[in-house]
Amino acid sequence: MNKVLVLAALAASMLMQPVFAQRKLIEKFLSNKADSIESRETSYMVVPAFSYAQETGLELGGATLISFYTSGADTLTRSSFISGKLTFTTKKQLNISVNPDVWTAGNRYHYSGSFRYKNFPFQFYGIGNSTLKENEDLLTQKLFMLSAAAERKLFPAFYAGISASFEHHSYVDREPGGIYSRLDDAGREGGKVLFIGLSAIFDNRDNASYTTKGSFAKLNYGYGPGLFGDGSFSGSQWRADMKHFADLQKKLVLGLNARLQSVQGKSIPFYLLPQLGNDEMMRGYYTGRYREQNLIAAQAELRYRFMHRFGAAAFAGTGAVFKNGDLRLRDFKPNYGLGMRYFVVPSRGLSIRADYGIGEKRRGEERQKGL
Repeated sequence: MNKVLVLAALAASMLMQPVFAQRKLIEKFLSNKADSIESRETSYMVVPAFSYAQETGLELGGATLISFYTSGADTLTRSSFISGKLTFTTKKQLNISVNPDVWTAGNRYHYSGSFRYKNFPFQFYGIGNSTLKENEDLLTQKLFMLSAAAERKLFPAFYAGISASFEHHSYVDREPGGIYSRLDDAGREGGKVLFIGLSAIFDNRDNASYTTKGSFAKLNYGYGPGLFGDGSFSGSQWRADMKHFADLQKKLVLGLNARLQSVQGKSIPFYLLPQLGNDEMMRGYYTGRYREQNLIAAQAELRYRFMHRFGAAAFAGTGAVFKNGDLRLRDFKPNYGLGMRYFVVPSRGLSIRADYGIGEKRRGEERQKGL
């Protein structure tokens, strides 16, 4: 698990430039002047990063975001973007991802996708909503994933379309004899999965990057036909994501978010089970600490943009994973925390954010938390 995470974009840029350029960079970084809302030029953002953990050694790399418009003339067309990430470690581990999200002129079509390759270690804790820290078991995961979706506008703010995804998982147990060795799972060594599905979107947000008012709801159904031989997963996958935003005051926004995930089938490999915790929902929980057949989570977030380029956030929520028909009130886990925002392209809402999330304290363990 990462112990140190440093986003060094500003510092790295300042070290590599002469004094005059440093001064201009600082002025731009702290500027409270509005950039041109009418600008339709392509925008680039690059963030160098590094981290260190015992299981990875030193990790180096960075992330980038390209923001653009498919129509320069139509000012109602949403901004499109392509985000990417590349990191590698001194122990020869690699993590690559590319995620395009494109709106055509007039927002008539919406295209999205994802490419990911990961050869990286992670801690496995078992399956269920009550896993223990003492059972953590170090694995190395090799993941190749490719997905794509296309939706067409059918009614104002409503889109429907198709989706497909392919995943190839493989695992190496770095600490034999642990809880992973005792896992009774047909997919313990990994496998291939293909999903073919349908998607529907309602979206009337004023800005997809930093929303101040409006709603978003997406429902996705995927069917896995089990094409890859004996033990290949055959079943279905459901995902629902719902958001609503209200501007309480000029600089204060309330955001509400709920997520539901479910996987149904006779033999479900552990790597397809929904996982509680990530950098957007249930922040502060290690992703995969809790995993099970179904997931439900909800949160509220107050956003205060106290300057043109700077903002703050406070959030609180709850969530749980559970087997079919086994959701209980006591299974819900707490989540709360604070965050900061720096707007790189303020008019489009493109920002760098840092959040510190706090979760539950289980008996005999430290309270779960993370940056």
